[in-house]
Amino acid sequence: MPVITFEYEDLKDLGIDIEKDKLINTLPMMGSDIEDYDDNEIKVEFFPNRPDNLSVEGVARSLKGFLSEETGLPQYNVEPSGEKVYISKEVENIRPYIAFAKIENVDFTGNKIKYIMDFQENLHWVIGRDRKKVAIGIHNADVITGDYKYIATGKDENSFIPLEMDKELKPGEIFTEHETGKKYAHLLEDYDKYPLILDSEDKVLSMPPIINGELTKLTEDTHTIIVDVTGTDKKAVEESLNIIVTSFAEAGGQIKSMEMVYEDENFLTPDLTPQEKIVHVDLCNELIGGTSLNAEDVKRLIEKARFDGEIINENEVKVKVPPFRCDILHEVDIVENVAIQYCINKIPSKLPEISTVAYEHDWFKGEKTIRELMVGLGFNEVMSLMLTSEESHYKKMLQEETEHVQVSKPISIEGTMIRTSLLNNLLEFLEDNKAEDLPQKIFEIGDVLYLDDTTQFNVRAGKKLAGAICHSNANFTEMKSIVSNVLSNLDYTMEVSSSDNPSFITGRVANIKGSSKNGNIKGFFGEISPEVITNFDLEYPVIMFEIEFLRD
Repeated sequence: MPVITFEYEDLKDLGIDIEKDKLINTLPMMGSDIEDYDDNEIKVEFFPNRPDNLSVEGVARSLKGFLSEETGLPQYNVEPSGEKVYISKEVENIRPYIAFAKIENVDFTGNKIKYIMDFQENLHWVIGRDRKKVAIGIHNADVITGDYKYIATGKDENSFIPLEMDKELKPGEIFTEHETGKKYAHLLEDYDKYPLILDSEDKVLSMPPIINGELTKLTEDTHTIIVDVTGTDKKAVEESLNIIVTSFAEAGGQIKSMEMVYEDENFLTPDLTPQEKIVHVDLCNELIGGTSLNAEDVKRLIEKARFDGEIINENEVKVKVPPFRCDILHEVDIVENVAIQYCINKIPSKLPEISTVAYEHDWFKGEKTIRELMVGLGFNEVMSLMLTSEESHYKKMLQEETEHVQVSKPISIEGTMIRTSLLNNLLEFLEDNKAEDLPQKIFEIGDVLYLDDTTQFNVRAGKKLAGAICHSNANFTEMKSIVSNVLSNLDYTMEVSSSDNPSFITGRVANIKGSSKNGNIKGFFGEISPEVITNFDLEYPVIMFEIEFLRD
């Protein structure tokens, strides 16, 4: 999860004069973890549902409310800049949405450029799905002139100097000659034209979502900036812009709107109009538990959370949600904020008034047997999350991407989908422990999830057993012996057939299937491809197997 670092003096500059010990005790009550601290600075991990707290300005704004130093909806003055952004219809099928803002009176002295770059990258992770959904550009406005254009250009047109380079490159060359271009080339590889942002003199600001131009690089002398946000999701683009500009405003920046000009509509960004919701007092008491809040209490607590509240009647409070709070989707999200401001530690604990008798499911009894068997064969068990990423699950494993269950609002780029295999999780574990002694023998029993139109909910769960061995002489014969031993001890037959699984070395991989009185199994085993081994930054041969237990 995102970690931000700031100095205690940074909070003082933003109007928060708080002792270090009190700060360390207070931040976890706001929904964060303290990663590390010393006499000068602190590292704080915030849950990704609060991207507005991924800057020191956002933290200061939330602290002011929690400490009752400044409550209610923050007010930000937005003045029109008079500048326009003309959006070409050619970008419609590439990266269709864009939002701009101009901010004057910014301060980039000291560590502030590093802070804003970290903030930008954290938003790329939390909201942007590693720039796929949203990408952010921040430009020195002192060296460019409006109006601006958002166009699609050919790979050999509109050369410019990318950030951190000293020579011009054509857009197509950036994917092969610039490190950031290589990293994010996959975002535009399916298109023959690429997005560009130009000023009125056709100077290139950026090639979203890949790289900014060296021309608009920020310096400590920069006092006016242009913020552009592009993406494939209009709501996410506008929310990201709101979060950034309000953070700058907390530090004294003056927000100026810009007009987005499409062929069929014009509108100003940013739009900082608060959304309105209703929260019910009885629901607050019911969900929090052990409280007897009234409408005045709820109003006071939501104002500490930096919302505005208006009592409608004794059970309803109208809430104005600030534009930087993109996590407020439902009334229960407001109730959560009421609970946080009430203080979680003050909520009395209580046992539920139910009585149940538990028993162990037959499948989990079988899991115990499998664990004992694998441990007896010299393996160590690992337990990983069901969430993984397309990059690790498919690309690094050389597998063709298939339909799978995606996470609609992932909290990190490592958890964007639900796994259908355990192999990449095991390889990631070996990667994290490659400095340990060899041989390494690990296994996992875990759940997977498939998209399946034949089921009521279009998903089907599965249970798999996978194992991996890493050492200098690991080979096909060794893994065949392990798999045969496992299935024999579990009373399964074993039929071996050829396989063309691309994660393994051709000719050194086999499919298996088998049956017993407990059901059927299928799977595969073999020697992992050198390319896959390299993708996970490993240095020694790896052999693996995976078995799925099929349910009738």
